[in-house]
Amino acid sequence: MQLANYYRTLLQRLPTLAVNADRVQVLHSARAFKQRLLELIAAARTRICIVALYLQDDEAGREVLTALYEAKQANPVLDVRLYVDFHRAQRGLIGHQGQGGNHLMYQEFATRYPHPIAIHGVPVKGREILGVLHLKGFIFDDTLLYSGASLNDIYLHQQDRYRFDRYHQLTCPQLADTMADYIDRLFADNPAVPSLNNPEVPRARQLRQQIRQFKQQMRRAHYQFEDLPRQPGQVAVTPLAGLGKLGNRLNRTIRHLLRGTREKLFICTPYFNLPKPLAKDIRGLLKKGIEVTLVIGDKTANDFYIPPEESFRTIGGLPYLYETNLRRFARANQTFIYQGKLNIMLWRHERNSYHLKGLFVDDDLAMITGNNLNPRAWGLDLENGLLLQDPELLLHARFEAEKANILEHCTRLKHFSEIEELGDYPEPVQKLLKRVARTRANVLLKRLL
Repeated sequence: MQLANYYRTLLQRLPTLAVNADRVQVLHSARAFKQRLLELIAAARTRICIVALYLQDDEAGREVLTALYEAKQANPVLDVRLYVDFHRAQRGLIGHQGQGGNHLMYQEFATRYPHPIAIHGVPVKGREILGVLHLKGFIFDDTLLYSGASLNDIYLHQQDRYRFDRYHQLTCPQLADTMADYIDRLFADNPAVPSLNNPEVPRARQLRQQIRQFKQQMRRAHYQFEDLPRQPGQVAVTPLAGLGKLGNRLNRTIRHLLRGTREKLFICTPYFNLPKPLAKDIRGLLKKGIEVTLVIGDKTANDFYIPPEESFRTIGGLPYLYETNLRRFARANQTFIYQGKLNIMLWRHERNSYHLKGLFVDDDLAMITGNNLNPRAWGLDLENGLLLQDPELLLHARFEAEKANILEHCTRLKHFSEIEELGDYPEPVQKLLKRVARTRANVLLKRLL
């Protein structure tokens, strides 16, 4: 307990922004998220700044982009900016051959309207596989809408399927200004961050030197704000960002959260591939008798899952790789599962997919983030998150309702043998995983996935 108190003290020393508890809202579904997104776009008066991995060229993506342009036409002084990953914007969906990049849609829209909006591509690394823009947060005047979701049909439940995520709205001028300031300092007018509206988008190799310098800027950049300690009726919010393993404030704070747990830890992650430091911390908590709940998507709820009756593609092996990790972890910690100290909750709901991230520590600490809590997020992607400290438990009821909503479609794992193993998988998957193991490619894949 003394060690936990030490790490909590470190968290309490972080600079904070004071946010009125009644200005923190939790949404519970992709449809509610889409509705709020469109409402905030229509209501914005001074600024809209959206940062996302991608805004897709599909029905939902076009609806959101149309709403942004219409808001700009109705109010030409409205500052509307969209930042997406540079590499992701210029390719189609994985497994969809012949599909053009989203930048073609951006260029098409730019020709339709007299008042333009700014759409820029952010290259975190020279190649997509080495790191992407995983920063989250949509700013509308003084309101921050935060989710791990990107913008397309499935994330916004446009049709019959949805990708489940977490969705939070915080209204606070200082918080919105802080998030916007970070984006302005890092992205605006940066030669490494080109416009995607123009037909002549430079190639990554043409930006090689600019990207190299930009990467160093991202490693050094942090949210800057005046420390505003919370008052009664408020929660303390600390925005954090990080890129790479060294000096990463977000990673360090996540570890402090785990080590500061006194009674119970609740973690959501879609892809079970924990970084070694987090796996070590969780094991340490279990040995101390602390209750740990891991909410993970069933392999059938993974973005890349391909049903056995459909034609198999290599990318379809990823859900099985993650499940193999999970089975190994569950087997090593079966005693804690028996004791009720380790709750592995598998989420599955019809044909929908699972994309939740974040942590709850005891009843007074929470991390809202898009960080997948995997080696890729830990060392390669540009990530951010919001640490919430709530000693008065003002958000307790809201977060309990959110957890209940998350667990609605979950099943608790009672024994590791409930998870399929290699021999249970379809033959193409078995061949792929055997080849991966034989070439020891799994060591590299764990770092990149």
